Amino acid sequence: MAFNHLPAGAHDALTPLSVTPVTHSVPMANDQLPPEAGVHPAPRTVLDRLTTGADRAARITHTEHLPPRPGRHAPWPEEIRPEVVEAIRTAGIERPWAHQALTAEHALRGESVVVATGTASGKSLAYLAPVLSALLDGSEAPNGRGATALYLAPTKALAADQRRAVKALAGPLGKGIRPAVYDGDTPVEEREWVRQYANYALTNPDMLHRSILPAHPKWSSFLRALRYVVIDECHTYRGVFGSHVAQVLRRLRRVCARYGADPVFLLASATSSDPGTAANRLTGVPVAEITEDASPRGELVFALWEPPLTELHGERGAPVRRTATAESADLLTDLVIQGVRTVAFVRSRRGAELVALIAQERLAAVDRSLPARVAAYRGGYLPEERRAIERALHSGELLGLSATTALELGVDVAGLDAVLLTGYPGTRASLWQQAGRAGRTGRGALAVLVARDDPLDTYLVHHPEALFRQPVESTVLDPDNPYVLAPHLCAAAAELPLTEADLSLFGPETPGLLTQLEARKLLRRRGAAWHWTRRERAADLTDIRGGGGRPVQVVEEGTGRLLGTVDAGAAHASVHEGAVHLHQGRTYLVRRLDLEDSVALVEQADPPYSTTARDTTAVSILETSAEIPWGEARLCFGSVEVTNQVVSFLRRRLITGEVLGESKLDLPPRTLRTRAVWWTVTEDQLDEARIDPEALGGALHAAEHASIGMLPLFATCDRWDIGGVSVPLHPDTLLPTVFVYDGHPGGAGFAERAFHTAAGWLTATREAIAACECDTGCPSCVQSPKCGNGNDPLDKRAAIRLLARLLRDAPKGERKEG
Repeated sequence: MAFNHLPAGAHDALTPLSVTPVTHSVPMANDQLPPEAGVHPAPRTVLDRLTTGADRAARITHTEHLPPRPGRHAPWPEEIRPEVVEAIRTAGIERPWAHQALTAEHALRGESVVVATGTASGKSLAYLAPVLSALLDGSEAPNGRGATALYLAPTKALAADQRRAVKALAGPLGKGIRPAVYDGDTPVEEREWVRQYANYALTNPDMLHRSILPAHPKWSSFLRALRYVVIDECHTYRGVFGSHVAQVLRRLRRVCARYGADPVFLLASATSSDPGTAANRLTGVPVAEITEDASPRGELVFALWEPPLTELHGERGAPVRRTATAESADLLTDLVIQGVRTVAFVRSRRGAELVALIAQERLAAVDRSLPARVAAYRGGYLPEERRAIERALHSGELLGLSATTALELGVDVAGLDAVLLTGYPGTRASLWQQAGRAGRTGRGALAVLVARDDPLDTYLVHHPEALFRQPVESTVLDPDNPYVLAPHLCAAAAELPLTEADLSLFGPETPGLLTQLEARKLLRRRGAAWHWTRRERAADLTDIRGGGGRPVQVVEEGTGRLLGTVDAGAAHASVHEGAVHLHQGRTYLVRRLDLEDSVALVEQADPPYSTTARDTTAVSILETSAEIPWGEARLCFGSVEVTNQVVSFLRRRLITGEVLGESKLDLPPRTLRTRAVWWTVTEDQLDEARIDPEALGGALHAAEHASIGMLPLFATCDRWDIGGVSVPLHPDTLLPTVFVYDGHPGGAGFAERAFHTAAGWLTATREAIAACECDTGCPSCVQSPKCGNGNDPLDKRAAIRLLARLLRDAPKGERKEG
């Protein structure tokens, strides 16, 4: 039997509020209602109020204090037009920070550059100053259109937000600056205007891939004049998505060259490790890096918060902690009552809806006007819903927002006082990005990480040094992944026939893939060039976000109303028959999932539970690319084929997470060819670890679950990006084997990172299991919510002995970074 887990200028803090601390279960007097907007409590005062009563103080495992930091100025380069400098001054900025001026210098010299500084450090202005200056120069050109610039953002919300910022800044510059958003929400009649007249087009990689590049003749005047390409929040382009975007950018460079343009790339990133190298891999051109942050920073109080154990018991009698969702909903409720403007970041769409729903219900018991000041924000909403929420947040109408990472990326939410992180967001870069949403005008801010009942979260709240004393991760992407590269070669050939001169642009795997694409009759060679041979659009061969097919539409059965969409890859697990689906505070039950038509029919309901899908997985080894002996054990890396099937779902009681029952599902299996790291042990090693045959399955299974939970500490990934399987006797290795694999076709670089940091990764895994206070294993150490085997068998103590024995023979020179 195999056991598995699927991926799927600074100001002082203002005077503290005079509001008497209250709990949300007690009605408030009029003088206890939220104060007017503009009053910002000191972060320590806010935290003190959150920890009043109900044993809450004991839930804080660590508090980190980051003191305020002064700023350092520098003059703008002389080449920046005086009108642009004056417009910036009119906006209230007399002088730039040193890193802003340095970024502009590189841009003006025609050098691609990445500025990787902290949240709210003014990265937008660093690239906007040279861009606006160039556009203003171009507006005076005799041919009329002059220079153009292209802005790429990972989300529509960020592009819309940047357009507002550009229009506000460029207002005094008149008609010389013509910004316009070009995305899937742009009406057809406006798209032609953008192509013909806009000189600053704000879009996303998806539109560049599917719309702009395939129709490049219509964009010829824009592309011919393209001076700058701005890539905002470039640290988000990692894994498979980042690899796709890297190839889209190579296609952009190729088409630009066709029109005689060679744009300079200006990249903005959250603080990351080695951003210049990552930016070079993303764009394919040399990129200078600027990492010294010269902006001021307000005080940040960062608390680590562990929800308490409940009296309930989960699978196999394991103790159950209060859910991070319920805990964050309580904290959001209390913060709104205090008048503290707060965003709660939640890992899943359903979780974001649930936090907002619980907070609204509890606020209604305090004051009937308060629920309207809390909302949820996530992907999958209709465009008009997103825009309305963004407006309410900007205006201050909303006091509390429960959001997915759709709001993490650069959207200006100035005025926030606090951020709740409902579970570790997967990387230290995202942690600081989310925490930085508060205190963006230089005021003090509070951030609280609420731990989920999960091995990594539990480890981190008890090992704060892993968060606060370690550098952020490097960005992992692999543009040469053949599953990524092949469809982009087809798309490039459809845009302009491929020639020998293009081979170096797309990477060393290109010649071999062209031969394969010829054999599959997707490309045809005529003379010295390869041509696209099909009638359908080549750009439709791939979804650059890895959705794996057409999104599933969520439709209300009784009315036919479209509620939103779900990625195809997530549909089996999230909108299967019987699943609970949350949308805008309303609860729906999925009545039918039609895979052929990609539609999930739902009806409004009010079940007292949530649902969690379960699956089974098998792995077969296709090729071993690398192998390292650890004594008699073997650590390997290579290609595998994963067969996965969603087989059932659990119903869990809201708030407590108690399992109410399990229902079977009949969904087709799916196969995935990807990359994996795996390790084997021998019978002698098992004897030395005192693991008998009866305990072997539980030891391997527990080690697998915990290692998946800990890998995000060592690779730039999310727990849901990876999966695993453990087998007491695997048919390909003929030994007890544990696999951890990338949850994306062709791999995403995470398993390879695990292979190269295996000693540190597995050491942290063993420490996390050993440090957990439970007796036999719980969600905080070795249980997984997605385990297809119902977390059976699991042997916590045997897993500790197994990992200790395995690590005893790890090569001494291997890095133990984390």
